[in-house]
Amino acid sequence: MKKIIIGLCVLGVAGYNSVASAGKKHNNRLDKHLRSIIMQNNLTGNPLLNRTVPDINSPQAQLGKDLFFSKSLGGDFDSACVACHHPSLGGGDNLSLPIGVEADDPDLLAVGRSNDLALNNPEGGPPVPRNAPTTFNVVAWDQFQFHDGRVESLAKTPGVNGADGSGIRTPDSALGVADPLAGNNLVQAQARFPVTSNEEMKGFDHTAYTNQTIRELLAGRLGGYGNEADALGADRLAIWLEKFQTALDRPDGTAEEIITEQNVSMVIAEYERSQAFVNTPWKKYIEGHKHAISTNAKRGAILFYSTKAVGGADCASCHQGDFFTDESFHNMAMPQIGPGKGDGIDGSKDFGRARETGLDADKFAFRTPSLINVEVTGPWSHAGAYTSLTAVVKHHLNPAQAIESYDASLLAQGDIRNLDKMTENTTEALDAESFFAQGEAPVLLNDMQVGFIVEFLQALTDPCTQDRACLSPWIPEVDEQNIDQLNARNREGDLL
Repeated sequence: MKKIIIGLCVLGVAGYNSVASAGKKHNNRLDKHLRSIIMQNNLTGNPLLNRTVPDINSPQAQLGKDLFFSKSLGGDFDSACVACHHPSLGGGDNLSLPIGVEADDPDLLAVGRSNDLALNNPEGGPPVPRNAPTTFNVVAWDQFQFHDGRVESLAKTPGVNGADGSGIRTPDSALGVADPLAGNNLVQAQARFPVTSNEEMKGFDHTAYTNQTIRELLAGRLGGYGNEADALGADRLAIWLEKFQTALDRPDGTAEEIITEQNVSMVIAEYERSQAFVNTPWKKYIEGHKHAISTNAKRGAILFYSTKAVGGADCASCHQGDFFTDESFHNMAMPQIGPGKGDGIDGSKDFGRARETGLDADKFAFRTPSLINVEVTGPWSHAGAYTSLTAVVKHHLNPAQAIESYDASLLAQGDIRNLDKMTENTTEALDAESFFAQGEAPVLLNDMQVGFIVEFLQALTDPCTQDRACLSPWIPEVDEQNIDQLNARNREGDLL
């Protein structure tokens, strides 16, 4: 009996070794294929090479953090930058469409935040028409900010406001014309605009103010000068002045000298630009750690980079390079939900990039998002139509079919305005010149292959983005020095 048992054990071990050997050979083939793809695409795994990333512990980034969490920059004191962009929520808000001003509970973030009873939102549902883009890795963008690229680098050095007549174009200047007040970089230029939106931060008690005058009003509010000089009280004004003096190394600077709208946006940009999270398993794999990603993720990577002609998904035709974006605009016929941007006969559509260029060829086209940390930066699409990465991938493979079978339960919240018009509005995107120009023929992949691609996308997540302790430098503690910050919490009372 012992001999028989030993014989069976030997056969079992031999069989296991055979399977293990076959698995090792398969992995070696995958690694060899991927190494070829990595070399062909000149990938390093690090989208921040040759970039200067601010230190979150620098005085300017620290002041920017305080301002980012402060409702004092909300026109009606009920919204802050962090209301739509919290580090523990992937640099976003986990909502399909953001809720900025007039929230029923201004301190409540993520799912559960509502403004159904808002005086200026009589139809119900979120009034902000586009999904909140993540602030993570904004330092890596060279050409555009916002879904429609309305903040755009015109400079010879991308992302930098130059003195040679190029610089940065913003909504405050005509297409192709630099805004002289854009600031030092694309992120500062972008940071100047949420406070100008009635729905995001400005509110409806300051509608008479222009973009520039509302910025100046808010700077004066923090500094204790101008039309709202007494809005904060002496104690809070003293705190802000000391913070600006420290951050700008101007110990004798007066409030009017140093608490300016340019300095406010500059330090907020330093805080946002410090949110650099790129230490992903994919980066480690490229650097030579073969076991950094799973076998299925490797299969997904090959599908991601392979063309349709050889059975791949050709994702890299748009999601290029180490930052996984071509920084261009494409019409993927993503579901058009929410109030829209006022386009179309009834104003319920969003024409995307065409709103800036005026070109029919740009209708319904939106900026290609980066895929770094995509796992934690949903919901996805310009209107947050998907809360499932699997559903997003399937949409890209066959947009027409995805629209036909769209499931509204994929939304992060149910009170979305104009949801009954989604199919009609999105069908127009499917029929648009910009959609056919891309030759978007369906890609035939099975559910297992889609799963491989999703597993690869999950390998693009920096673990820090899912670790509250790791994120703590970017989240201020509640103390006397931050007496007006947004008390960020979610339905359960705690974020990540």
